[in-house]
Amino acid sequence: MTSALFTPLTLRSVEARNRLWVSPLCQYSCEEQDGVPQDWHLVHLGSFARGGAGLVMAEATAIAPEGRISPWDTGIWDDAQRDAWARIVAFIHGQGSLAAIQLAHAGRKASTYREWSGTGSVPASEGGWDTVAPSAVAYEGYAAPAALDEDGIAAVVDAFGEAARRSLEAGFDVLEVHAAHGYLLHQFLSPLSNRREDRWGGPLVGRARLLLHVVRRVREVAGEDVPVFVRVSATDWLEPEGWTLDDTVTVSQWLREAGADLVDTSTGGLVPGVPIPVAPGYQVPHATAIRERSGIAATAVGHIVDAHQAERIVASGQADAVFVGREFMRDPHFPLRAAHDLGTEIDYWPAQYTRASWKARPALTADED
Repeated sequence: MTSALFTPLTLRSVEARNRLWVSPLCQYSCEEQDGVPQDWHLVHLGSFARGGAGLVMAEATAIAPEGRISPWDTGIWDDAQRDAWARIVAFIHGQGSLAAIQLAHAGRKASTYREWSGTGSVPASEGGWDTVAPSAVAYEGYAAPAALDEDGIAAVVDAFGEAARRSLEAGFDVLEVHAAHGYLLHQFLSPLSNRREDRWGGPLVGRARLLLHVVRRVREVAGEDVPVFVRVSATDWLEPEGWTLDDTVTVSQWLREAGADLVDTSTGGLVPGVPIPVAPGYQVPHATAIRERSGIAATAVGHIVDAHQAERIVASGQADAVFVGREFMRDPHFPLRAAHDLGTEIDYWPAQYTRASWKARPALTADED
């Protein structure tokens, strides 16, 4: 059987062997609080590559210390982090997957506890720090941020550029700018969190200005060969007063012109307690709208848990690829199983694991099983 899900996808100079990709999954596991990924990250991400993913996206990785969601986040603001990532990237490549990294700044949602260590903002006495945002408007339950001034905004753009440079030095194939889930760039986009009256706020073109500056800088660093993705929240789920799908479509057109290659489509995260109609594939229509109305490639994410479901999304043209998170954590070999479920032959079972494949084979002897 020919499968759309297992058809390669070429973006600029790189080719993903299939369209079943690993979402960025925050692990909050830098126990030294230095942003340096460790063995946990190697095994976590490496298992997905071994399991057949076409692309493995590293978690939200801070471009600066103050951009971390928590003190336990990974970073890419210094060379020690770069060198630790290089080891992980090499293993991902050795398994035949593309390695991608999500470059992030948490803004007003920074300096928080990981879910198993506490709740709310981390005080300075425990390693926390003062946060920044477009406006001095706190996320509910967190400490109030300071509004960024012109120098602070310029520093954010520079930090994204430097993070992109180090990511390429580490060997990553794809760079993703994180502008979703209520983090800094999303905070600038949404009128619910951006109350500025200068050129970085106000109408849509002002609120989108920082994201476009960041994408242009990352594209400049990436050159012509490296794909640049942007993860967006397509809606705040508070229309019409919040960020809307129509806003996202318009900004996606601008992103394409700024040098982005693909919009990684999620939703929500800016405001807590908002009713979200969570169901299998509930965010797919947003990806489809972006793809059809803005002319940029788009991926879907959100409760995609079944091979046939993922196949339908790609085969019907609703999205160019799918990002999957929790199902990969439940089963790091999801692509190997999905190919079998779809009746598709693939040639990248790890040699060490071929005896476990579903292909017809002679009966095993007791000492081989």
